[in-house]
Amino acid sequence: MADEVRAAGGVLYRSGEGGVPEVCLVHRPRYDDWSLPKGHVSGDEPDLAAAVREVAEETGVSGIPEFGLPDVSYRLPDGRPKTVRYWLMRAADIGPVQDTDEVDKLAWLPLPEAALRLTYADERRLLDVVAALPPVTSVVALVRHAHAGERKNWSGPDNLRPISPKGSRQSGQAAERLATFRPHRLIAATPLRCTQTLQPLARATRLPIVVDNAFAEPESPEGLPAKLAAARARLAEVRTAGRVVVCSQGKIMPALLASLRQDPDVDTYHTRKGEGWLLTWSGETLLGVSRW
Repeated sequence: MADEVRAAGGVLYRSGEGGVPEVCLVHRPRYDDWSLPKGHVSGDEPDLAAAVREVAEETGVSGIPEFGLPDVSYRLPDGRPKTVRYWLMRAADIGPVQDTDEVDKLAWLPLPEAALRLTYADERRLLDVVAALPPVTSVVALVRHAHAGERKNWSGPDNLRPISPKGSRQSGQAAERLATFRPHRLIAATPLRCTQTLQPLARATRLPIVVDNAFAEPESPEGLPAKLAAARARLAEVRTAGRVVVCSQGKIMPALLASLRQDPDVDTYHTRKGEGWLLTWSGETLLGVSRW
């Protein structure tokens, strides 16, 4: 089987005249088409990082990821399968188009006009999804702490077990991805490894790290229900701050995400160390949970 081609992009939006949302389309002279900004994922580059990069290169706009949209899959003329991952992104800083060989024109259009201008039906369907969404009011990036070695090899209190050299690399990678999220607050569960995971991001954003026991895992399985209740209550409070990054632990995150979505399949939310999720709200309604 031919190797799948990976790509990523975004539905980039801003508030237009009278507060009407406008989305950005790009014209590609090579194909003489109008499309959503997107491009190939480079090597082991994370999909979300590629999406933010490609949007910036093709539009000159820094996009802040807010919501994971459905993938678009199709076959290239040579028969290879291609999948494009998309995110809804709020427009931030605006600069010049970087990829001028690929893009020669931009258009900011209200959703109905953008749908008419788009060349491809599968991208029009993405705009249908966006049109049906209520306004995004807050986003929480939930990250599992970075690698901290084996508990059995640490003789001190577990809360003081530090991240390993591998964990330091993971925390740096997480900071690169989460800096594009432009957080307003950073929150870490009580173990030292959670704070250390956010330290590179704290340096990049110049934000303090607030330690919060509500996002720490329970000491025993019997304590999980109480911990879930505390974490959910705290999320309801912190999400009012806009964009928030929370570093938590592996024994509470899957159950927390499953409970938020009322999903009995907890295993769906297993999270590797140093990686995580975007939780998107409109007011008190959780719109979605997507891996970043």
